Amino acid sequence: MNMLRSGVLVMVMLLSFAAKGQIVRDPTTWTVETKKTAASTYDVIFHLKLQPMWHIFSLTPGGDGMQLPPEFKVTGAKVKGKVKEKGKLTKGKIEGIDGIVNYYAGNVDYVQSVTGAAGTKVSGSYKYQVCTDEMCLAPKTKTFEVTLK
Repeated sequence: MNMLRSGVLVMVMLLSFAAKGQIVRDPTTWTVETKKTAASTYDVIFHLKLQPMWHIFSLTPGGDGMQLPPEFKVTGAKVKGKVKEKGKLTKGKIEGIDGIVNYYAGNVDYVQSVTGAAGTKVSGSYKYQVCTDEMCLAPKTKTFEVTLK
């Protein structure tokens, strides 16, 4: 009986080490800042830096419709227009996806214009999914808060 328990314990330990090796850390670094563009107009800028081999789909990802574009929710100031993306857009085929997809690797900025008074606190959330050519991580949602300066 003790041999059986010892054997089960060893198997559980080995499986837990194997499972731990499968955890992938978030390969993104996000920073959020504001920039005044006119009297009461500001850009809320979401800077994204991706580790090598990772990409994020464009706001208009193309493909077969299964690709998740990033989403941005901004509260505390009046949103002006849609979010714009700035970076080196890649258009191409990815194995396992029908059609041409649009994505960014390296660095990309997402810019949301807002109107409000200086000193106003702006907050919200952003949701994103990042992938390699072989896998995608589960979508993540993060919150932010910045002050219009």
